[in-house]
Amino acid sequence: MGGGKIRVGIIGAGGWAKYGHIPALKTLEDFEVVAVSNRKRETAEETAKQFHIKHAFGDEQSLINHSDVDLVAVVAPAPEHARLVKQAIAAAKDVYCEWPLSTNTRDSEELLYLAESQGVRHIVGLQRRMGPSARYTRDLVKQGYVGKIRGVHMTVNVDAFPDTMPGKYGWAFHTSNFSHVLSVYVAHFGDMLYRSVGFPKKLTAVIETQFPFFTVAETGEKIPSTNPNEVMAIGTLQDGGLFSIQIEGGQKHRTGLQIDITGIDGVLRITNPRAFENKDDNAIEGMKGEATTFSSLPIPDQYQSLAKSGLDVSAQDLAYLYAAYANDKKNGTSEASNFKDALRQHRLIDEIYKTSGDFFG
Repeated sequence: MGGGKIRVGIIGAGGWAKYGHIPALKTLEDFEVVAVSNRKRETAEETAKQFHIKHAFGDEQSLINHSDVDLVAVVAPAPEHARLVKQAIAAAKDVYCEWPLSTNTRDSEELLYLAESQGVRHIVGLQRRMGPSARYTRDLVKQGYVGKIRGVHMTVNVDAFPDTMPGKYGWAFHTSNFSHVLSVYVAHFGDMLYRSVGFPKKLTAVIETQFPFFTVAETGEKIPSTNPNEVMAIGTLQDGGLFSIQIEGGQKHRTGLQIDITGIDGVLRITNPRAFENKDDNAIEGMKGEATTFSSLPIPDQYQSLAKSGLDVSAQDLAYLYAAYANDKKNGTSEASNFKDALRQHRLIDEIYKTSGDFFG
């Protein structure tokens, strides 16, 4: 690694790279963004100029093979993930892949096998588990704030995936590309939730396609869709207790995130008025003992180990994930979310499809 830093090459120069990955990495001393690629080379060059990145490529293989790149970050659309991750593994490079790892469970199983066979470190972009509020919530539960869990209830309400979208997002119109409310938000928020309360033991679910057509914003063309827009699941957790989740996309009057964790000794409530591009971290409140109203539980300083950067929390969570990877690499630990975590989410989503009676294959 040049100068002791982990040198990152980012495949995909879209909004999430420019809003999330590049600004987050630039706040971390252990990293240097040295390359960016995009199918439109001019887009890669514009991004490289904007963020003072040394190399810009019009093809991903040149980035992957470049000797300056230690870690390949796959930030391209979901249908491209499996192919690009395979190329990075074949080049013996550590690889970060945005969630979803691939568009189906079978391909994700293969990617995990290939990464472990090659001995490369692998990271998946389930970054919400790494935020200060998420880690503090997990410790509060582990330390017995609520006691034995009785019930867990989570609602997530977002404006993402509305029924009218620009044509450049046409790849998300088709269910087979695994880029919709169920695949994206159930995984992101489910991963964060289950890290605190334990994974589901069993579940049953209902999913609905409430927007049967996508309208292309520029042309008005209507494209049939079977993408899930609303998801509800209930079940039991590994250590007992019931849970319910409801995820709603394309909501103009979004209500953000709310989680209630109830136990025999107390209650925790986690809220955020936004579920993505949220400026501030989740608020945590608690009620236990003789209390009859919630009290704020400020996040202790030790959970906010990175310097304040001014980034939105959605981007800052990425910085915490990258920092965890750097620490894992130094110490041989495994705190950063990886392909095993991705596979667990794939299998959970398969179960949601299966029990809803609407499994798309």
